[in-house]
Amino acid sequence: MKRINKTLLLFSASMACLQAMGQKFTASFTPAGAGNFSGKVLLYLSKESKSPKDNMPGVFSFPCFSIGVKNVKPGQKVVFDDAAVSYPTPLSDIERGTYYAQVVWDRNEGGRAIGESPGNIYNKAIVVNITKDRSKSFDIVCGEVITEPSFTETRFVKELKSPSALLTAFYKRPTSVNAAVILPKEYFSQPNRKFPVLYWISGYGGDYHNYSGRDMTSDPIDTTACIRVFLDGNCPGGHSVYANSDNNGPWGDALTKELIPLVEKNYRTNAARLLTGHSSGGWTVLWLQTHYPTVFTACWSSSPDPVDFRSFQQIDLYSEKNMYYAKDSTMHLAATIAGRYPWITMKTMCAMEHVISRGEQMHSFNFVFSARNADGTPRSLWNDATGDIDPVTFEHWKNYDISLYLRGNWQQIKPDLQGKIRVSVGNQDNFLLNYAVRLLDGEMKKLDAGFVFEYYPGDHFTVSTPEYKAAGYRFLEQKYNELVTKN
Repeated sequence: MKRINKTLLLFSASMACLQAMGQKFTASFTPAGAGNFSGKVLLYLSKESKSPKDNMPGVFSFPCFSIGVKNVKPGQKVVFDDAAVSYPTPLSDIERGTYYAQVVWDRNEGGRAIGESPGNIYNKAIVVNITKDRSKSFDIVCGEVITEPSFTETRFVKELKSPSALLTAFYKRPTSVNAAVILPKEYFSQPNRKFPVLYWISGYGGDYHNYSGRDMTSDPIDTTACIRVFLDGNCPGGHSVYANSDNNGPWGDALTKELIPLVEKNYRTNAARLLTGHSSGGWTVLWLQTHYPTVFTACWSSSPDPVDFRSFQQIDLYSEKNMYYAKDSTMHLAATIAGRYPWITMKTMCAMEHVISRGEQMHSFNFVFSARNADGTPRSLWNDATGDIDPVTFEHWKNYDISLYLRGNWQQIKPDLQGKIRVSVGNQDNFLLNYAVRLLDGEMKKLDAGFVFEYYPGDHFTVSTPEYKAAGYRFLEQKYNELVTKN
């Protein structure tokens, strides 16, 4: 017994010694007037990127770490060690070598990506050389603050900020729905003319500020001049997809009841409200068209995020038990090359996002589709450690299965929705989105919904050829002309 106790004491002492010599980073912040900080602090490392905080988790694989802190004063140091939430390994076990290093203090004041959110404190990347000497500690002082991006208007490109009483009440801070408005040249050459509006919704990660200072006019819908309103969907939880949700708030109502009336007050519009979008924007326009069928004239959805949860990137959420592994133990893919070759596994993407925790693609689905926990976080569909799917959470996700909604409510919504939808996708979609589209296509044919489905060669990024876009815009112009004739 004494010998066993002695062995345990030696083991405990050696473990304590190893922990004491574990790799550490310390971080502090210095901006004047910043006040005490409570929240999440993140450490990003990269051997390739000179600004690792700006990399998208999953698409890029890089070591990242997070800790939660309370009431940290300016100048006070916090410690990243092996207790930090980590990817791909605890800090002491990462590959040795030279890294660019950045720390971000996430104030969560409304931005989407933590590394780009206005108000967040960070450091300009420093170079660190991590060697076998695990006792060495690296100190990072954060003196930079991410500022709110500005928008420069031009003759044809305008910024629109719609103050939202609905979202302000939800977030308990002033919140607006923002957009870039792009006018056709005819807006000025024909001052008495009114124009249809094309609400053009970006995919995940888009930003309406990309149109700042652009000297451009709105392209026509096929041959019809229109006003384009570019919406990016960014919110603290990721992409709002303009759906009312427990975690993001009433974005759908804010769009339809607050921003759209402001567009029509400020600009010469007629009765047509058309929708188009790609990827997350493609899912958005289907959601808006199906849930606000009398508000919108028609939509063209391009390569939408999963529209039938029997194929959530080829995972059947109704029957499968795990997000990471298929029934035959092969790994589920989050992304592929040309729809075939592995690029990103679901496990890798979720493991990285577990460190980051908000604003990224997979957790964006939780923010939209899941119920809200008592602590204000979204309930996760999957267990981050094991990938096991939570059936209780999935019951709430079913409310956002567009195919299920259409099948269950078709007779009620048919008069307002028949023939108003076009969906197109590439047959080699990187994110395997074409499989859910085909399921939806089959169900809509059974209902004789009059929807148009088209399939093209190409992946998520190469499918958007001139021919692909021309066909989509012809459909929207046809629906616009039908409205004009009817009225």
